Amino acid sequence: MIDPVTAHRWSFRALYLGVAALLLFLRLLPLSTAPGGIPGPDLLLCLTFAWVLRRPDCVPPLALAAVFLLEDLLTMRPPGLWTLLVLLAAEFLRDRRPMMRSLPFLAEWSFVAAVTAAVVLGNRVLLAITMVPQPGLGLTLLQLVMTLVAYPLVVAGSRYLFGVQPAELDGAGGRT
Repeated sequence: MIDPVTAHRWSFRALYLGVAALLLFLRLLPLSTAPGGIPGPDLLLCLTFAWVLRRPDCVPPLALAAVFLLEDLLTMRPPGLWTLLVLLAAEFLRDRRPMMRSLPFLAEWSFVAAVTAAVVLGNRVLLAITMVPQPGLGLTLLQLVMTLVAYPLVVAGSRYLFGVQPAELDGAGGRT
């Protein structure tokens, strides 16, 4: 018989992978063929950071790496660079999770904004060093702003649609 806590954890892992697959599918759809416009937020990045801060046991590093490597391959980015940066940022956030639990949401949002900005600008610098063609700085910064604006919406959606909230400790010190 499967332990209910383990089944719950695996169901959230499957939910993360399913939502990530849906977001990748929607990102690949040709919804608009007109050039220009405002770039959309990186919802997969928002989802990952929100879930890492709320339920780190449901977003294992191997699954995170697989999802973002698949995204790199499907969006024709240099394979592994964005994956590595996001994985490092997620593990950085995972390590600071106990400190973040006691902070208000605005402080969490600011912290995630700083980490997201570091990831985006680090990616841009590394691509510039290797002379890989990339979109203009204005578009990159605009997408960063849109991602930061979308973060609270993703957190609220994760909580109210999927029930993802910080896990409580049970009497034995394990997560529920």
